[in-house]
Amino acid sequence: MKEIFLSKFSEWTRRPGEAVVNIFEGIRDIPYAVVPSLYGLEEGPAGMLNENRGFCVPKHYLFGVMCGRLGIKVKYCVYPFRWSDAVLPERLKEQAGGLPVTMHLACKAMTGGKWVLVDATWDAPLKKAGIPVNLGWDGFSDTANAVTPIAEHVCGTSQEAEAFIKEKNLSYGIPEKLALARFSAELNKWLEKVRSS
Repeated sequence: MKEIFLSKFSEWTRRPGEAVVNIFEGIRDIPYAVVPSLYGLEEGPAGMLNENRGFCVPKHYLFGVMCGRLGIKVKYCVYPFRWSDAVLPERLKEQAGGLPVTMHLACKAMTGGKWVLVDATWDAPLKKAGIPVNLGWDGFSDTANAVTPIAEHVCGTSQEAEAFIKEKNLSYGIPEKLALARFSAELNKWLEKVRSS
């Protein structure tokens, strides 16, 4: 991970403007796609950078590591949510209705003297589908949450967040795992269509 991580960190922080905002925008605009192999704390961020696609979990692990390099403290926030509450076309909304509650990961960063929600989940081209993309973050205010949360579980470290998410994912039965896999594949296809339209 080190080489690609340092390369991206350098690329994003040498742009004009606030470094943390540039990092946020760089991570945000990695195309969103559910890729199950990227859940892990170690392999997730590097795999996402290599594949140039990823979802909330590796995006926010990466954001936390890069903030640490800038001397910015970060907490990891896990938000249980229902995919049926998301902005989706009707056929995907119907499919989402049968899914279990899923875990979303975002960060809270200590910036401007306070903890602010930072959610880099959705990439900018998805705005045209009505998806709540966080554009124009100022580096000091809360962004919008990418999902409609049912609850919030705040973790002090990325390892704690990884363990919490892993425990929840292990609670799914085989039918739920299969339903999530089918939904994720269809979601990824739809998001690609949105970007290319």
